[in-house]
Amino acid sequence: MTGAAPVPPGGQDPGGPGAPALAELFHRSARGDQQAFAAVYDATAARVHGLVLRVVRDPAQAEEVTQEAFLEAWRTASRFDPERGSALSWLLTLAHRRAVDRVRSAEAAHRRDATYHDQNRPVEHDSTAETATTTIEAQRVRRAMSTLTDVQREALELAYFGGYTHTEVATMLDLPVGTAKTRIRDGLIRLRDALGVGS
Repeated sequence: MTGAAPVPPGGQDPGGPGAPALAELFHRSARGDQQAFAAVYDATAARVHGLVLRVVRDPAQAEEVTQEAFLEAWRTASRFDPERGSALSWLLTLAHRRAVDRVRSAEAAHRRDATYHDQNRPVEHDSTAETATTTIEAQRVRRAMSTLTDVQREALELAYFGGYTHTEVATMLDLPVGTAKTRIRDGLIRLRDALGVGS
């Protein structure tokens, strides 16, 4: 390596944040000097990773974001302007932005998953609505049944709610089968009218 002395691996920039040595390494990196950028990485990786980890709070993701941040720094090293701040602060700002983006992305993904889950799971009130509908229908039927004569209601209850045949209804009510059928038919017609059901 020519020019500025390389920064000791794993150590801090000799002159601290914003020191000419680190700024020079960035300028050389901008010209495609991979060794210079390797020195930048060695000098700042611990600081960058520590910052990212504090933001994303997940070691595996922190490693990914740190690598992404350094990749972006390599690609955009020419944008570093020493007049606007130190090389280290520029790099940390870039890394912090990446970390925040990762957190926001993860939160957005979590919201999308939660929304998808909410939209596709059985809605708890469906069963309640179904029960309510059944109850309302039962109330209508009971009201309609109350409009029948006693003999019609008795025959219908045995035939439709009791599940008995016309012959069994006739036997239970001690009626001729024809009479039992007539009571059931007349009861159904009256029930249909009471419920407002079309013919």
